[in-house]
Amino acid sequence: MKIKLIIIICSWCYFIQTKAAEINIQSPNKIIQVHIQQQKDGSVWYSVSRKNKAVILPSSFSFTLTEPNVLLQQFNITSIDSSSVNESWQPVWGELKNIQNNYKQLALTLTDKNGSGIIIKLVFRVFDDGAAFRYEFPKQKNLDYFIVKDELTQFKLAGDHKTFWIPGDFDSNEYRYNTTKLTEVDALKAVKDETAISTQFPFSENGVQTPLMMKSDDGLYINIHEAALLNYSAMQLVIDKKTLTLTSQLVPDAVGNKAYLHAPEVTPWRTIIVSDKATDILASKMILNLNEPSKIKDVSFIQPQKFIGVWWEMFNGKSAWDSASGKHGATTANVKKYIDFAAKHGIHGVLVEGWNRGWEDWFGKWKENVFDFITPYSDFDINELTVYAKARNVQIIAHHETSGAATNYERYMDTAYRFMIDHHQNTVKTGYVGKIIPRGEHHDGQWMVNHYTRVAEKTASYKIMLDAHEPVRPTGLYRTYPNWMACEAGRGTEFNGFSRGNLPEHETIMPFTRWMGGPMDYTPGIFHMKLTQFDPNKKEMVHTTLTKQLAFYVVIFSPIQMAADMPENYEAHLDAFKFIEDVAVNWDDTKILEAEPGDYVTIARKAKDKDDWFVGGITDENGRISTIDLGFLDTNKKYEATIYRDAEDAHFDTNPEVYVIEKKTVDSKTILKIKEAPGGGYAIRLQKL
Repeated sequence: MKIKLIIIICSWCYFIQTKAAEINIQSPNKIIQVHIQQQKDGSVWYSVSRKNKAVILPSSFSFTLTEPNVLLQQFNITSIDSSSVNESWQPVWGELKNIQNNYKQLALTLTDKNGSGIIIKLVFRVFDDGAAFRYEFPKQKNLDYFIVKDELTQFKLAGDHKTFWIPGDFDSNEYRYNTTKLTEVDALKAVKDETAISTQFPFSENGVQTPLMMKSDDGLYINIHEAALLNYSAMQLVIDKKTLTLTSQLVPDAVGNKAYLHAPEVTPWRTIIVSDKATDILASKMILNLNEPSKIKDVSFIQPQKFIGVWWEMFNGKSAWDSASGKHGATTANVKKYIDFAAKHGIHGVLVEGWNRGWEDWFGKWKENVFDFITPYSDFDINELTVYAKARNVQIIAHHETSGAATNYERYMDTAYRFMIDHHQNTVKTGYVGKIIPRGEHHDGQWMVNHYTRVAEKTASYKIMLDAHEPVRPTGLYRTYPNWMACEAGRGTEFNGFSRGNLPEHETIMPFTRWMGGPMDYTPGIFHMKLTQFDPNKKEMVHTTLTKQLAFYVVIFSPIQMAADMPENYEAHLDAFKFIEDVAVNWDDTKILEAEPGDYVTIARKAKDKDDWFVGGITDENGRISTIDLGFLDTNKKYEATIYRDAEDAHFDTNPEVYVIEKKTVDSKTILKIKEAPGGGYAIRLQKL
């Protein structure tokens, strides 16, 4: 149901008479309130509250344009338009079978009062779990081309909140999360601590990335991000520690501009999700609802899947990406071993990294014409492997590492995707390691944002599914481009192979930060935690227990999930690997049972078109007792619960690979209590009897 009406109310009449306006709008159930004021100087301010508790104090916005050369800060309000939407829609794949989209909308038409004649629409949507707004540049009378030098949107906070953050790097999302007060953020120090990532600091020392998660002293959970990032630069946030104000900082291009717009055009939505329950933050579908419906008409080729691959063995020293190393992993014989394992255990795909020429000649060299995406190494017989995989009902997943040379990739996309189709490949993992070419562009700038979108559209035209690594962090676009199955855009499992690794709390923070915008290819499923199999001097390790790795398949939502370890490590624990075989990757229902950012997360999910439920629970470095209320199960029905849990003496650091598998009969009245080891977790399969 959609209702639209024009508001002509006393406050609007008051505006006409006094040149000031006060407008209020509430969410459908009056949980969230947005208050808009126009000051006498023409500036427009907004504030947000939840059940009359302040979330965002009065905050303003402005645009600095260089084409034309004007500051948009003072406006005349020429119209106010209100509407409401309450509808249900079904995603192509996802966490829920049906998603409710229920909001009230307020749109202000603003005209620059300083003579330029530029019109902007400021559009608010207010949901019961938060509020969002964006700027729209409609077709203008005399000018339709704008160069944005700065968009300065403010979020003035009501307190010095506990904050979960990573630095506002324009080129990398791959940081450990820090937990501090807002006033204690030190982005430059955080970058310098991560020597494996970056040597440049193209951002403010007080700059942080979104999604930004915060918790107030009075118990509000607040998440700030953006939705529907298209044809625009990603938004970072700069903290004014004196006023507790966050101000948007768009990622610049090579000459310092933030965006080039041809009206009519819209910006991404600025999103504020808020609740007094951490579980509600994870359950929110507001970001997804703010994206447009699917642009892909025929979605029959889009099939959620699990895969294994020639990947983790490169990180633990068994093999290498390049053929010249003498330890090449992507050989015909080695890939056949992975295909055999996949076929035996019902795994759909096999990813092969390092199959194509160029790996020995690109890293860190800022070279453009390294890969052509169709020329294999001599020891990788793609024709033989295509036949071999097809005969076993397994598909090889293509890997296209661009070395940051996006222009080179765009030249080869059609050729590369035709090559994939000719070799029975319908999924590609892209990569953007290194400095971006065009030179001077950033991973999160407008040019690259448009590039990632072009790749999603182009792969869809070839009926290919996309898994993007090192892209801009997601903003819900998988609704619009459902073939865009997942992204990396964060610090995944690989960092355990060459750095200090991911702390046990890492995956308890990520659901509230990186994963708010969309699925991550986190590459879970590591079964051998200490990486000394092939190099006894290697000190790196994975900071989890084995059953926490199983839990990731439920806690980490992704329609394309990797079983990231090597077959020989799975062969040693086939009883535990059974959970990876059984767990779904597409869901009809999701319940967030327990959650506290930085501490623990417990999630239950119902498999797509099946009666099976799966539960995953994870904790940080502190052991705990997880309480699982099975009230979500069908009443008057019995279920067999297969529980994979930490052994009594399990510990992520000293004894990570010990576990217990047990079965119980349960029903909707059952409440389970499961002990999670430090850095541990558990996984449960519930089958209706």
